[in-house]
Amino acid sequence: MIKSIIQLLRPHQWLKNLFIFLPLFFDRQLTDLDKLLVVVGAFVAYSLAASAIYCFNDIWDVEADRQHPKKCKRPIASGKISKGMGYGISAILVTMSLLLLVTYTGREKWYLFGIICFYLLLNIAYCVKLKQITIIDVFIIAFGFVLRIFVGGVAVGIHLSHWIILMTFLLALFLAFAQRRDDVVIYQETGVSARKNVNRYNLEFMNQTIGIIASITMVCYIMYTVSEEVVERMHTQYLYATSVFVLAGIVRYLQITIVDVKSGSPTKVLMKDRFVQLCIIGWILTFILILYC
Repeated sequence: MIKSIIQLLRPHQWLKNLFIFLPLFFDRQLTDLDKLLVVVGAFVAYSLAASAIYCFNDIWDVEADRQHPKKCKRPIASGKISKGMGYGISAILVTMSLLLLVTYTGREKWYLFGIICFYLLLNIAYCVKLKQITIIDVFIIAFGFVLRIFVGGVAVGIHLSHWIILMTFLLALFLAFAQRRDDVVIYQETGVSARKNVNRYNLEFMNQTIGIIASITMVCYIMYTVSEEVVERMHTQYLYATSVFVLAGIVRYLQITIVDVKSGSPTKVLMKDRFVQLCIIGWILTFILILYC
C-alpha cells in the first residue's frame, strides 16, 4: 500500500519543480542560505500541490488509463488504491501545501497562496475539460512551468526578467509537444487513444511543430546570452559559452523524440539518458563558473 501511495504521488515528477530555484540561481543568490531555505519551503509546498493534482488526474482518467498500455499500471487504474482513498490523499496534500505557506510572513505568503491556488484550479479545469482542447492543452502545461519560476521569484522577492519567463515557456512548450508526440505514436500503432484529442494531432504536424519550437528556443537562448541587458546585469560577456550545452541537449532530445520514440515522460528521460544529464550538468557547472567564481 505504501509503495502504491508513493507511486500515486509521482515524486519523480518533482524534478520539474526545480524550476522554482531558477530565479535564485540566475540572481546569483543561490549561496544565500536564508533565501535558499525559503525557496526550499516553496518547492515543497508546490510539490505537494502537484502531487494532489496527479491524484485527481488519475481518478478522473481511470477508465482511459485502464485502456492505455503503460498507464494501466497506475495505482488507481490497477485497483491497488480506490477512488475514495485517492480523493482523501489529494485533500490531505492540498491541506499540507497551504498550511506550509502559513509559515511565511508579509505579502509573499499571500502571493504564494494565490499562485498555488490558481495552479490547483487551473489544473483541475485542465483534467476535467481543457486537456481535451488541442494546442490549448499543451500551452497550459507550459504555463505551469512559468508559474513555477514565479513561485521561486515571489518567495524571495526577486523580479523576473522577460528572458527567464520566455525561455522557461519555450522550453516547456517544446517538452510538452514532444510528450504529446508519444501519445500520437501509441495511437497510430495500437489504436489506443491516450487522450480524447489525440486524433487532432498527427506525426507530420508534431514533427514540424517540435522542430519550429526547438529552433525558436535555441535562437532565443543565444540572444539572451549576448543581450546588453543580461551582460550588464550579470557583469560578464561569457554567458554565450553555455549555449553549447543547451544546443546539444535540445538536439539530443529531438533524437530521443523522433528517432528513438521515447519521449513519453521528460522526467524519465532526464533520469535515464546520460547524454541529457551531462548537458544539464555541463550547463550548470559552466554557469556557476561564470557567475559565482
